Amino acid sequence: ACTGIENIDEAITLLEQNNWDLVAAINGVIPQENGILQSEYGGETLHGPAYGPTSHSTVASSTPSSSSAFRHVVPSRQIVERQPRMLDFRVEYRDRNVDVVLEDSSTVGDIKHILENELQIPASKMLLKGWKTGDVDDSTVLKTLHLPKNNSLYVLTPDLPLPSSSHSGALQESLNQNFMLIVTHREVQREYNLNFSGSSTIQEVKRNVYDLTSIPVRHQLWEGWPPSATDDSMTLAASGVTFPCHRLTVGRRSSPVQTREQSEEQCTDVHMVSDSDGDDFEDATEFGVDDGEMFGVASSALRKSPMMPENAENEGDALLQFTAEFSSRYGDCHPVYFIGSLEAAFQEAFYGKARDRKLLAIYLHHDESVLTNVFCSQMLCAESIVSYLSQNFITWAWDMTKEANRARFLTMCTRHFGSVVAQTIRTQKTDQFPLFLIIMGKRSSNEVLNVIQGNTTVDELMMRLMAAMEIFSAQQQEDIKDEDEREARENVKREQDEAYRISLEADRAKREAQEREMAEQFRLEQIRKEQEEEREAIRLSLEQSLPPEPKEESTESVSKLRIRTPSGEFFERRFLASSKLQVVFDFVASKGYPWEEYKLLGTFPRRDVTQLDPNKSLLEVKLYPQETLFLEAKE
Repeated sequence: ACTGIENIDEAITLLEQNNWDLVAAINGVIPQENGILQSEYGGETLHGPAYGPTSHSTVASSTPSSSSAFRHVVPSRQIVERQPRMLDFRVEYRDRNVDVVLEDSSTVGDIKHILENELQIPASKMLLKGWKTGDVDDSTVLKTLHLPKNNSLYVLTPDLPLPSSSHSGALQESLNQNFMLIVTHREVQREYNLNFSGSSTIQEVKRNVYDLTSIPVRHQLWEGWPPSATDDSMTLAASGVTFPCHRLTVGRRSSPVQTREQSEEQCTDVHMVSDSDGDDFEDATEFGVDDGEMFGVASSALRKSPMMPENAENEGDALLQFTAEFSSRYGDCHPVYFIGSLEAAFQEAFYGKARDRKLLAIYLHHDESVLTNVFCSQMLCAESIVSYLSQNFITWAWDMTKEANRARFLTMCTRHFGSVVAQTIRTQKTDQFPLFLIIMGKRSSNEVLNVIQGNTTVDELMMRLMAAMEIFSAQQQEDIKDEDEREARENVKREQDEAYRISLEADRAKREAQEREMAEQFRLEQIRKEQEEEREAIRLSLEQSLPPEPKEESTESVSKLRIRTPSGEFFERRFLASSKLQVVFDFVASKGYPWEEYKLLGTFPRRDVTQLDPNKSLLEVKLYPQETLFLEAKE
């Protein structure tokens, strides 16, 4: 009713950005010049152009017993006209940031026309990226996208060439040069000659001047910076200061709420603010301590020993120094910080087995916040918190004090969590640090479950950690179930593959055995054939070498031999009685029965003729005039 916001997602986003403070959320949407909405507990009227006298009378007539924190408002369509909602856009292009403020009734093309004037780039060459709803065209009305009040976009110009290498070379040369800054302290009329490299930032210069003059950065009033030096994160090389020397003047900025006692002290950095009334700020130095000593740590020591080196090349080395410095300040009872890059911490926390996964807690430290020492010493180092973090979390830390380290983390944050989370951290004020980010890994992305600010208690911190753990446990159970089912499927498939492999091995072994058997049979067959051929050759040779068989009417003595084969067949031949016994052996071998394999036996008396001297004649061995012999295979 007050803001005209009907999209529930947009309303929840605004409430989360204001830590669920309804009044702050409504005031953030309704421009301040239109009035501030007040709750029942802080006021009795609703001011602003949307609520004229008629609206006020409606409020007064509302039910007194209502339990709502705000009075019921029934806007009249005849007299109430909602103010246009303003949207803030921060648009990044290469090394520039452009802030654009438009009504939600404007179009995407209106943003491009504003950027065309600021960046001197034709609107037709721009690709405007970073929309949560995907790519949009120039005619899209911003109101239809249901955007939050603060948005981050970036411009791509693929059709335009990159800046010339000569300009980049000149800038790189300037980064390597040393600049002499002659700084005059206005109040004491004292000059300081300070040497800085071109890569040093304006913020570093101001912090060094704070060490020399005791004027906090936020109270410094400068003269002499070039008009191009619009951002403290700019380097001296890019700021336009004169090389090699440049003159500057610094003084203390007067505060409208500064009390007479503070004016006399003129050295303050920490103010104690009462939450219950609107008293003026009181300087902590009135009690004889500075902002560091209030929490047991000297401010000079904090400045001399940073938690993390600036522009550290290796994140692991930076975390080693962070852990050592944290232990020296707050003792050894503290969370075990993961030593390594943020990507390695993701790997350790999210990408193991589902049963071994943990939540990732990212601690963002800031030395310039008044809450840091209390949060570290009383909450982060509490034994219950340390034990719970060790059991359920992988804890990774980063120091946001130095601007270079801050920018480096925001880049990592954008890459891993998206521009919305990075913008949320970017908009956090120094006094809202330290921050504790609770990250849960999901299948396709990493989700930020909670952003815990430094103004909390041990019990509240533990409750929020336990709440995040409950969400994570539910997700982990689902992941374990999915992983078990996947492993079961993989085991079945693995068993099937193993059975198939064994079957293939058995088939291959069987096939190889058959091939070996066939090869052996072929080899034996070849040997048999060769032996048969050899035997046949020998038989033919012996048959050809036999003397001719004598005729029956021969005048010489003839011996007639009748030989029975193992198969029962008989063959006969006549030999001269004077022929040697070897001729008989050769005749038998020519018939296929070599005497090396067969023995020739006589009948009466039974004798082994093959054992006789083959050079004796048939007459001498008494195989005359006739004899019946039979062949028998040798054993």
